[in-house]
Amino acid sequence: MRVRFLQFASLLAVLVFALATFAADKGQSFTGQVSDAMCGAHHMMSGPEADCTRACVGKGSKYALVVGDKVYTLDGDKSAQDSLNKLAGSKAKVSGTLNGDTIQVASVAPAK
Repeated sequence: MRVRFLQFASLLAVLVFALATFAADKGQSFTGQVSDAMCGAHHMMSGPEADCTRACVGKGSKYALVVGDKVYTLDGDKSAQDSLNKLAGSKAKVSGTLNGDTIQVASVAPAK
């Protein structure tokens, strides 16, 4: 009987921990300018910022979102990457999960 109780208590503890972890990963929204991780807020190429962003991403840099003085690296699937490419150099609203300085992108939309 005691063994069953301990098994039940252990299972319950694991479930509570899993739910707490899931709740902590709740998505957030960020609004800023779509750039690349190498240039951040200050582009090195002359010309439109969108062209610099696309060139840097084409050379291996990741997309980034500049929010005030903060630059967040953006990770996401092909759909997110396509949306970020279209909005390069523009203001966007990015929703996703923040982990350090990286946002795991769930959705991207033009900022209003």
